[in-house]
Amino acid sequence: MIATELNHTKCKSYLLASESEGKALMIDPVRERLDRYLAVLAYHRLHLELIIDTHTHADHRTGAFELSELTGAPVAMHRQAPAPHVAVHLQDGQWLSIGDLRLQVLHTPGHTPDSISLHVGGRVFTGDVLLIHGTGRADFAGGDPGAQYDAITQKLFVLPDETLVFPAHDYRGHTQSTIGEEKRGNPRIANHSRDEYIGIMNHLGLPLPDSIQEALQPNQSALDADSMKFPTYAQLSQVRQVSPAEVSARLTAPDSPLLLDVREPDEFRGDLGHIAGARLIPLRELPERTAELAEFKNRDIIVICRAGARSTTAAALLTGMGFERVGNMKGGMLDWNDARLPVER
Repeated sequence: MIATELNHTKCKSYLLASESEGKALMIDPVRERLDRYLAVLAYHRLHLELIIDTHTHADHRTGAFELSELTGAPVAMHRQAPAPHVAVHLQDGQWLSIGDLRLQVLHTPGHTPDSISLHVGGRVFTGDVLLIHGTGRADFAGGDPGAQYDAITQKLFVLPDETLVFPAHDYRGHTQSTIGEEKRGNPRIANHSRDEYIGIMNHLGLPLPDSIQEALQPNQSALDADSMKFPTYAQLSQVRQVSPAEVSARLTAPDSPLLLDVREPDEFRGDLGHIAGARLIPLRELPERTAELAEFKNRDIIVICRAGARSTTAAALLTGMGFERVGNMKGGMLDWNDARLPVER
């Protein structure tokens, strides 16, 4: 097996390959290093079979979608990932095969809801959930330090102590650790109770990443910042969140809201379906098509997407354009389907 880190920077990207069969997997590619990845694949005569992002990154642009366009390899993420154009949605416990390599997907939320780790051949690639002598922050939207503690202690720390740990970031010059070392000496979580860990994480007081405005919403939407003026992080935090149950109850009221679905057309008609009566305007088209919503300027609008991220962006955009009664369906069509509410396809 070929297993190597390709960036040699704070952001880590990993290449795994079945050398005997010439098939490869890329984990967490960074947009600025695509030329390097293509050169390494060509040098080793490897065919890229799959690209996996371990979570929705907030501090750098993912290279997953551009790398997919260049190589034809599909992008895989956890089912709760908000981005469109994810060809393979992964589940906890799922097994993947790349040539003679077998990988197990572990859903390890807490840093983000869609965070996963990948266990393969005595190694575990932990994304930003478990770092070397640290853990990923849990204060972004959807972060949950309690869920993170559970994921680390119940999914990762049950692996053999000798399992090598490879995170998606490192800020101190480390390259790898082991599960045993992190269990015994990780200062954030070793020898701490769940409540103690939650207290530690809730009082870190970390500043937002400098690049969050340029990275998070483009990664969630697969749109470039130069193609759309995204709302600020503060504007996103002010969007009113409405549960699927509340949305369902509102649909039978005389003053029912407009349901605005901002996914791509293939998603609207895809596995998750759409809510009857919803109007489709993809997020990428919304700034140019707001005139179509003029009659709803002073009426209720509830915006919908796959997981509630793109629709929060859309709701903030509409609010900034003077639409005063806009809400977001929290959890999107994923939560709507999980609640077994009716859909059309």
